[in-house]
Amino acid sequence: MNSFKFFTDKPLSRYRTADSAIIILTILLWGIGMFTLYFSVSGEAISKGLFSSEAMILVKKQFFSSVIGFMVMFILSILRFELVRKYVHVVVLISIALCFCTFIPHFGMELNGARRWIRIPFIGSFQPTEAVKFAIVLYLARYFDHQYELRENERRLVPAIFVLFVLTGVVLMQKDFSSAAFVFMLGACMFIISGAKFGWIIPTGFIAILLGILFVSLNSYRLNRLIAFMHPEDADANYQIIAAKRAITNGGFFGQGFGSGLNKTFHVPEVQSDCIFAAWGEAMGFVGVLAYFLVLFLFAWRSFRLSGRTTDRFASFFVFGYALCIVSQSIMNVAVVSGAIPTTGIPLPFFSSGGSSILVTFAMCGLILNASRFVSAETDDKF
Repeated sequence: MNSFKFFTDKPLSRYRTADSAIIILTILLWGIGMFTLYFSVSGEAISKGLFSSEAMILVKKQFFSSVIGFMVMFILSILRFELVRKYVHVVVLISIALCFCTFIPHFGMELNGARRWIRIPFIGSFQPTEAVKFAIVLYLARYFDHQYELRENERRLVPAIFVLFVLTGVVLMQKDFSSAAFVFMLGACMFIISGAKFGWIIPTGFIAILLGILFVSLNSYRLNRLIAFMHPEDADANYQIIAAKRAITNGGFFGQGFGSGLNKTFHVPEVQSDCIFAAWGEAMGFVGVLAYFLVLFLFAWRSFRLSGRTTDRFASFFVFGYALCIVSQSIMNVAVVSGAIPTTGIPLPFFSSGGSSILVTFAMCGLILNASRFVSAETDDKF
């Protein structure tokens, strides 16, 4: 019995439990996000006179996606690493295939001129871009784990660079420039921590910047977003961000409380999506915003710390990538809501409504928890 293996890589008698701190912080972030979505949607229903059952559809969908997400997180937290390593390329191919599925009639979904979603029977819709974020980190982690001699033979970087451009390209095909840029930046950070010399990174980044400028300049919608950011006084072009900033300001130091009292949040278009942090800011005020960033900081610190302490090189890379993905998306989203950077459309992990984001975020946390089992006894200590 002592040598029996189920999902784990070690005998059960010697198997280390997952990092309880990361579990608690993950549940805290999800709980805050779920609660924020509930009171923002229910408050909007009260103010607009909508039926509660109609208004609660988003909350019910988010909760259903969260249940599936918790199951995925649990499975990935105990899955054997040999299986993860073995099927990395399958994950990449599936993410690319899902992106192309958005263009299949009656399967892909179009919204505001962009085809970024696919229909899944009995579940709803799924955004393949989120799967690409998951796949690029896992692929590069596996590649850098396998290629030890990057500094001695940097030509080995070419396949990884090619895959990065391919995955960025398939996201661009869906007219999702912000997510494509994020995928590329996420991959670039993975290259930097892998030990690749800047002799490769700088020219590749320069080419990507030129291509980014080209894509922005050739699309009037993206160009108008940039112009609107440069002219924050334009109330028409920046209506959503101005309304979000007013909601956050209205929160004051201790917040306005929950429910129908959030009179500024109701004026934020689609508050349950990219601007949901405005609802949390108005309800909880400066204290609540500070508490959120404290939890996010602890999650980041614990995860990045784990990346440097795990005994598995593959795990070290993907823990860094997934932690960076979750934390950077959170900071970017709050920066957009605060008007610090142009509108990006990047969701707020654990907060923004949408099953795709919550499922992939939980999947990332599942692998992070799996990696936490690979910390040696010599380096393990208390929180």
